[in-house]
Amino acid sequence: MNGLIMDYQLTLPAILRRAEQLFGRKEIVSRLPDKTYFRYTYADFVRRAKRLALALQKLGVKSGDRVATLSWNHHQHLEAYFGVPSAGAVLHTLNLRLSPEDLTYIANHANDKVILVDRVLLPVLEKFRHNIQAEHIIVISTDGSPAPEGMLDYEQLLAEVDEKDFVYPEIDEQQAAAMCYTSGTTGRPKGVLYTHRAIALHSMCAAMADVMGIGETDVVLPVVPMFHANAWGIPFVATLTGAKQVFPGPFLDPESLLDEFEQEKVTLSAGVPTIWLGILAALEKQPERWKLAKNLRLPVGGSAVPEAMLRNMDIFGITVIQAWGMTEMTPLGTFGRLSAELQDASLDEQYAMRALQGRPVPFTDARIMGDDGEIPWDGKSMGELEVRGAWVASEYYNAPEGAGRFTDDGWFRTGDIVTIEPSGYVKIQDRSKDVIKSGGEWISSVDLENALMGHPAVAEAAVIAIPDPKWQERPLGIVVLKEGRTATQEELIEFIAPKFAKWWLPDTIEFIDTIPRTATGKFLKMALRDRFKNYTSPAAVSSSAD
Repeated sequence: MNGLIMDYQLTLPAILRRAEQLFGRKEIVSRLPDKTYFRYTYADFVRRAKRLALALQKLGVKSGDRVATLSWNHHQHLEAYFGVPSAGAVLHTLNLRLSPEDLTYIANHANDKVILVDRVLLPVLEKFRHNIQAEHIIVISTDGSPAPEGMLDYEQLLAEVDEKDFVYPEIDEQQAAAMCYTSGTTGRPKGVLYTHRAIALHSMCAAMADVMGIGETDVVLPVVPMFHANAWGIPFVATLTGAKQVFPGPFLDPESLLDEFEQEKVTLSAGVPTIWLGILAALEKQPERWKLAKNLRLPVGGSAVPEAMLRNMDIFGITVIQAWGMTEMTPLGTFGRLSAELQDASLDEQYAMRALQGRPVPFTDARIMGDDGEIPWDGKSMGELEVRGAWVASEYYNAPEGAGRFTDDGWFRTGDIVTIEPSGYVKIQDRSKDVIKSGGEWISSVDLENALMGHPAVAEAAVIAIPDPKWQERPLGIVVLKEGRTATQEELIEFIAPKFAKWWLPDTIEFIDTIPRTATGKFLKMALRDRFKNYTSPAAVSSSAD
């Protein structure tokens, strides 16, 4: 027997309508390319998002058509987040840090009909524009200058329509609302196609007190780019709850971000660890310069955070909260709030648990799989993490070659090697392609990296596998030292030795100037493996000689 409840569709226009009805006076702030600030209200934002929807339809955009953005974090991009899906189209955020070859492939594979591009990013567009099939290029400008010949002007298009003609559409919640492509570090980038329902449910979950806890009283500044997994869904969550939104534009250096945190009284931001390591270094250098909100929370994802960073941020009254997710998960999968039973634990126990990736968020399931089947949650047994849930992709967009990532019984294979505590806390041990197998035993490069980054002289550290004639693979530590600091290989190995079995310890540490990164700010271990592919550890040479 079915229940007797209204069939209310969970869609982005429903979130937009709520923002219009309840939060019209709330503020949205953008930092412009000339470093000045633009301020307007939710009422202005809703009016312009409606106009964008009408303008796109006037250009011939139909239901299901892909409308791409090539933009930084700013208020016009937020307008596209809601205006494009409210036109029945699919928002497709292009990662401006990818190569022209990848951008060409992605835009053509998605069959983008329209591209919205920041004027300051036209040089990026020009590198691949003539290799794609988009019908319209719309230029977003902040200085009033007209669009180049052959392109359309964003502000002029909005001026030519009247929001009074907009009617909230009746959209099926299973209709596609947005799409993002994976970074493509292995094989071609693959498209993930999000439904309205997935984004709506993801937003409600992220707003929960035990997840991001975003409410109307918050001031939210997403450092994570709006072109990367929809800025982890934060603009959708903030619009749902009516939080003040602050967008940093392209200015992501530590001083600019800290200035904005102080000026706008930011209570929540989010980004990858490399951003927060820079923030921490700036605070340590000038501890009295910035007066930040006392309840500033920094969700962090993309890679694991060293426990030392959690402790050092706490000194400045900033709470770093680990999370884990993937583009294929819209993207939230786990969140690292301390459970009720940990509230009375010792500080060391709390930090140890905060250094994990957290527990699965509501409406997501997790399991660990090994060669012989499912692995128990005992905090020790490692295997590949598989997930399923209300906002997890069921397949890639038009990419049959990616079918192997989805199991026959309906789970997504993440490629992450994990352990899970009996209490449900997930610990990412490694990516399947990064885990080190030495003498038949697994070694977590993530654990070694985080331990190395706990040394006061170390700015960044990566650990990769190198061939070994006796043990098959051994870990190689790769370290970037802080400016003006020194450390020896022996000193670093001695520093981390108490935390690991002897056979886990790197035989060698190499010092380099910088660690290459992916387009989303993660360490690009593929480049490190290529750089050190012919590397032979002195210890291995000595062992062979013996």
